[in-house]
Amino acid sequence: MKTAIFDQNLKCGGCAHTISNKLSGIKGISHLDVDVDQSKISFEYSNENEALQVKEKLKALGYPTIQEDNNLLSIAKSYVSCATGKFSK
Repeated sequence: MKTAIFDQNLKCGGCAHTISNKLSGIKGISHLDVDVDQSKISFEYSNENEALQVKEKLKALGYPTIQEDNNLLSIAKSYVSCATGKFSK
């Protein structure tokens, strides 16, 4: 199945790089696309558990969905994830 998640704190290529790297490690996730301009992550998955894993991983990295609380801790985590993505390119 194909889906898209709209995230908070997704601002640049560094963020996109980190998200792509971390989500590509989730078994069953394919055709991953991170659109910075729309703050959208699109992907295909085999079962609901995989889609939930994507949401949890995004939240852990500091990129909660637009339906979730975007607290100071999430914002701080996103800056660290972004910086990691910029330096690991």
